[in-house]
Amino acid sequence: MSDTYMDPGTPDRRGAARYLWWLVTSQRGRVAAGALWGSVWMVGLTLSPYLLSRAIDDGLEPGDRRALWGWAGALLAVGVANALVGMARHRTMTRVRMDATFRTVRVVVRHATTLGATLPRRVTAGEVVTIGISDVIGMSLSLTVTGPGVGAVLAYAVVAGLLMSVSPVLAAVVLLGVPLLAVVVGPLLGRLQGRETAYRERQGALAARFTDIVGGLRVLGGLGGKDVYAARYRRDSARLRDEGYRVGAVTSWISAFGLGLPVLFLAAVTWLAARLAARGEISLGELVAVYGYTAVLVVPVGFFVEAGYDVSRGLVCARRVVRFLALEPEHTDTLVTDGDAVAPRRAPASPAPLRDPASGVEVAPGKLTVLVAARPSDTAEVADRLGRFTASDATWGDVRLDRIPLGHVRDRVLVADNEADLFAGTLRDAVEGRWSREDEAVEAAIAAAASQDIVLGLPDGLDSDLLGQGRNLSGGQRQRIRLARALLADPEVLIAVEPTSAVDAHTEAALAAGVRAARSGRTTLVTSTSPLMLEHADTVHYLVDGRTAAAGTHRELLAGRADYRALVSRGTEDDEPDRYEEAVR
Repeated sequence: MSDTYMDPGTPDRRGAARYLWWLVTSQRGRVAAGALWGSVWMVGLTLSPYLLSRAIDDGLEPGDRRALWGWAGALLAVGVANALVGMARHRTMTRVRMDATFRTVRVVVRHATTLGATLPRRVTAGEVVTIGISDVIGMSLSLTVTGPGVGAVLAYAVVAGLLMSVSPVLAAVVLLGVPLLAVVVGPLLGRLQGRETAYRERQGALAARFTDIVGGLRVLGGLGGKDVYAARYRRDSARLRDEGYRVGAVTSWISAFGLGLPVLFLAAVTWLAARLAARGEISLGELVAVYGYTAVLVVPVGFFVEAGYDVSRGLVCARRVVRFLALEPEHTDTLVTDGDAVAPRRAPASPAPLRDPASGVEVAPGKLTVLVAARPSDTAEVADRLGRFTASDATWGDVRLDRIPLGHVRDRVLVADNEADLFAGTLRDAVEGRWSREDEAVEAAIAAAASQDIVLGLPDGLDSDLLGQGRNLSGGQRQRIRLARALLADPEVLIAVEPTSAVDAHTEAALAAGVRAARSGRTTLVTSTSPLMLEHADTVHYLVDGRTAAAGTHRELLAGRADYRALVSRGTEDDEPDRYEEAVR
């Protein structure tokens, strides 16, 4: 079964019902087997009343022991066989539900990966978590209708046929009574969809708030904002609880009808059959059979009500999944000009300059370029444009970046920012990324990122466990591990966003020297106001209001721009060149 999920297929995103149908058609054989077992099981339930009636009419009433034992033996055999069929049905339908669950999970994860940087800007983490936990379960339960649901319809038809042979009046009551039950429950199912939709929306919003609180707990504690966020969470949680009560109110009525209406139906049919038996229109055995048929009919009738609830809930869940799958990446390999698609272009075969016309920044190949700005957002926007994370007119050589297939850009240009994810695993896994590297290469990258103390401070060194997002490391340690990972990847072009913002001056000096040495002869762009990093730069671009106001070496800008000198001096303008020389030494 696991091989099935390596390629979940292409989902039908045209609507909730179509998505559920895609889940069915994606496992036709298993669904057909579930429908077969469900039908045999349901129809098998109707055989017991018939065999019991024969045992009474042919054996018990005339006193024929041989006939009585024969029919009793047949009844036992049918019961055992139906129990085995019921086990097969249950196992098959469990597989159907699990297939639907994990198929949807893989589809959602694959699409989340495709969205890439678009995902956090369009969907909250809580929304994705809700889809991956609650919604997949709701959809999988709705697929139960494909097994016992088919069997319920067949059992309903078989019981109606058997009752027709006993009494056309009883058959008419059964044929008309079940649709009447659907009419009674139908409006509740429509109301349930509305309640479930509102509940799911609030649930996703609350999950997003919870994720934000957990992720920023340390910051909130430092700012004294924990009580404020806790109050907001309690308020939203109370609203979700109230919405859950509304869903529960509708669900309780549906459950009550699902249990009560079939019993009332059974009582009505049994009363009518007893009247017919009292008048001599049916035999005693036929009376017992009618009771058994109607009792059996309680199962499919109850299932009709339950299936209606499951399908209604499944549609709500599928609607959220379809809405998520309808999101498109902000950046694709297709450039559209004046409504016409432009053919993709090849990336430069050899190192070439990166240019950002919006800011005037040019990153020379094989050089270390540093961007400086009073507002970190200005340099981050340049990094996003040159890394092709936002739409722009940026070029690589003489080719526009958005004309180059995105996969080619990602293979050769790496943007390493301070918010990059650190996944749970070992420290080695976090540094190596998707490639396995030799120990010497890993150790060299860690040394370049001044991270040896992190490795030595952990109990098992590189094989120590790392929590999700590096929660068992400090902010500066996480920053250095991210930088080590970027240096080990050794991309043709590395764009590092503020790689030294959370470290002390001593570590900052080691980092600057390490980056310079590790990236010697490789195209590197760093955003930083660190004088220790700027001292190693081949070219510095000083941005004012998002555009290059001056470019040159660090010392040239110190001598020629008072505003630049004030920005990078960190409040110590006097004798600045001498201070830099001392820091570098």
